[in-house]
Amino acid sequence: MPVTGIGGFFFRTQDPQALAAWYLKHLGVGAPEGQFLWDQQAGPTVFSPFPQTTDYFAAEKGWMLNLRVEGLDDLLTALRAAGIEVITKDEWDATPEIGRFARIHDPEGNPIELWQPPREN
Repeated sequence: MPVTGIGGFFFRTQDPQALAAWYLKHLGVGAPEGQFLWDQQAGPTVFSPFPQTTDYFAAEKGWMLNLRVEGLDDLLTALRAAGIEVITKDEWDATPEIGRFARIHDPEGNPIELWQPPREN
């Protein structure tokens, strides 16, 4: 296959600089201003179109960003300390072979799923 991975994620926003700074500060996603590349760790990426009727994320949003993380509990503690609402549900973690999940929203209400894949043995 000629495609080797996701090369970028582009979306419209009211304040690109402020939102980029929020992602960098709270999630470590992106690069400092004036830089464009974010070197990320190799690992699994899920590419999954959903039906229009899904209730997996808000109906008024056309997408949800899923970020692969390590140390989910520590990240959630830091996000809560920063005043960011964190959503967790027992059913999201009911399949340990898939991993653990939490949800947050950026300042513009865009959904972000945080996914900690299971540890490899």
